[in-house]
Amino acid sequence: MATDQELSAFLEETERRAFKQALYAVRKEESALDVVQDAMMKLASSYGDRPAAELPLLFQRILQNTIRDYFRREKVRNFWVSLFSGFGRGDPGEDETDLLDTYVAEDAPAAGPSADQVEREQVLALIEAEVQKLPGRQREAFLMRYWQELDIAETAAAMGCSEGSVKTHCSRATHALARALKAKGISL
Repeated sequence: MATDQELSAFLEETERRAFKQALYAVRKEESALDVVQDAMMKLASSYGDRPAAELPLLFQRILQNTIRDYFRREKVRNFWVSLFSGFGRGDPGEDETDLLDTYVAEDAPAAGPSADQVEREQVLALIEAEVQKLPGRQREAFLMRYWQELDIAETAAAMGCSEGSVKTHCSRATHALARALKAKGISL
């Protein structure tokens, strides 16, 4: 059985990678934060008594199910919003722009980053953009295998598919990423 300290340490270790994984899936920062928080709460409340070795696989499964739940809720929400969007608009001449939505904070200029750091950040941004373009199952398999460092069996269990499917998804994802990055002049 995992102790509270082991569970807490696992969640601290996993939160950044889980956030990136959720962000790639839902593509909204606030929603990704909510998804990760919900997944962590589900793990702690329902599976906190499991052995520490089982936590990574359980969390990946919970995270993927929470992402799927998010898309189901969005589908229902979008249906009702589109259905009732014509009602209650208010006065047609009324300005609906919120000043806080358009306000841009002026940050004090800090010491500039080095050229190497800027280049690395640009390459990382390109890689992240290409990962977001991958089909959902390929992205899911790629992130679990290479970001979460799960083995093939663990990834297959978390995704609910065969090990062969995981290998296929990962292979297609890595080839697609390599082609896209090579086209942009990046060789890894």
